[in-house]
Amino acid sequence: NAAHHDALICIQTGSQLADEKRLKMTEFKLNLKSPEEMRKDFGDFPEALENTREIAERCNVELEFDRLLIPTFPVPDNGDKNVYLRKLCEEGLKRRYGGDIAPEVRERLEFELKTIAEMGFASYFLIVWDFVKYAKDNGIPVGPGRGSAAGSLVSYCLGITEVDPLKYDLLFERFLNPGRKSMPDIDIDFSPEKREKVLEYVAERYGRHSVAQIITFGTMAARQATRDAGRVLGHPYGDVDAIVKFIPEGPGVSLKDCLKPGQELRQAYDSNPMAREIIDLALFLEGLVRQDGIHAAGVVISDRPLTEYIPLQQKGSDAEVVTQYAMNYIEKLGLLKMDFLGLRNLDILDTAVKLVRDSCGVDIDMLNLPLEDKKTFAMMQKGHSDGVFQFESDGMKDSLKLVKPTAFEDLIALVALYRPGPMQFIPEYARNKRKPGSVRYDDPRLEDILKPTYGVAIYQEQLMEIAKVMASFSPAEADDLRKAIGKKNRELLAALKDKFKGGCVANQASPELAEKLWGLMEKA
Repeated sequence: NAAHHDALICIQTGSQLADEKRLKMTEFKLNLKSPEEMRKDFGDFPEALENTREIAERCNVELEFDRLLIPTFPVPDNGDKNVYLRKLCEEGLKRRYGGDIAPEVRERLEFELKTIAEMGFASYFLIVWDFVKYAKDNGIPVGPGRGSAAGSLVSYCLGITEVDPLKYDLLFERFLNPGRKSMPDIDIDFSPEKREKVLEYVAERYGRHSVAQIITFGTMAARQATRDAGRVLGHPYGDVDAIVKFIPEGPGVSLKDCLKPGQELRQAYDSNPMAREIIDLALFLEGLVRQDGIHAAGVVISDRPLTEYIPLQQKGSDAEVVTQYAMNYIEKLGLLKMDFLGLRNLDILDTAVKLVRDSCGVDIDMLNLPLEDKKTFAMMQKGHSDGVFQFESDGMKDSLKLVKPTAFEDLIALVALYRPGPMQFIPEYARNKRKPGSVRYDDPRLEDILKPTYGVAIYQEQLMEIAKVMASFSPAEADDLRKAIGKKNRELLAALKDKFKGGCVANQASPELAEKLWGLMEKA
């Protein structure tokens, strides 16, 4: 309503409702009026209402969703993109595995290329290959790959990633599922200092009118909304802060939940008129957009000028052009979204390599470091991991001391385990690593899946395999389960629960084991 809008203006202008000289819009009566009010206001000009209706009826906007608006990669000599992708992959296959290609490697590549061709994503891979190659050719540090893209042999052969998916049993279906036609998602880490050079290259390559960064919208969470409400109402900061302290910190906290019977905020709301006034306004403000910004990594690349698909904005004469649709809507429209992430550690590593070269005359090849160096593991076992990416926190140092890693796979496992939920399994992993012969499996079919991690289900790929082997999930269903686990989608998890447990029982697993295995999915 108009009063709430008035409060929003105060938030934007840093003023208070009691300030008579502030910016206001209430006197202009800009509220949405009923048809009866409009007829009364335009009683002398009835044709104005009819003309407005006629103009509205002429307007027609249709938004098409779930299309594939991927730019066509400019293949040399106007060749076929699938043929060109295969050529690059064959060259990469020899570079990665030598002349003698094992049958399982060849089979995996053929499966991936067939899937990519059928789903129409050849240009996608060629575009990513092209700008990653540009970065590497121009001395711009690039990360070895992250996320589900590391499960693609094609990405490995193209040099987009540096992790062998076959060596680490990574699933292509997690990245690109033949049973679900959705856009692939490759996140690339670049040197923050030189990331802009890659963006500039992409803009030149595909046209500046076809490339833009993506907008983000910052919304007011419960605590922020309460602080803003208290300020515009003119209440002292200390009084407002006392109310805010009744609202827990962290994501997903809502005022509605905090106002349930028995909650401290509810008690304050019922007993304190000032608290009631502030919270009543905060309930309206919560969830509204407070400001917009530019996504730290997101870039959209279109097959034609972006203005043919979406609105754009420019914050100033020299400012970046950004989309007016946020990330999720960009993807829903079928536009190609890329994440160009700036990772400070890449600059640190690049500088370290140069310092060693200049001071010791030794050239270090970061992509071919030995992964069995005993001195490195001795250092990590003591928790001496300051400056080591993802191993710097006190909690992770304690985990290193507990597990005492002796192989690179132990470090991979710790990174996967060190997050809410799976963190509880770190002591079990450490205990089983010390005595692998004591590990017992609840079902013989689980041994092949869990033996590499000493009987502990650590990776989403393992959970997908359990779903396929034990509950007869299809690859697409297993991927749905993986997405539900990764995004903590309780609704989707609940929808899959009965199918999973029923599938396990149908495959001769006991109801108790089915329940236990489902517990792994919920804790992941």
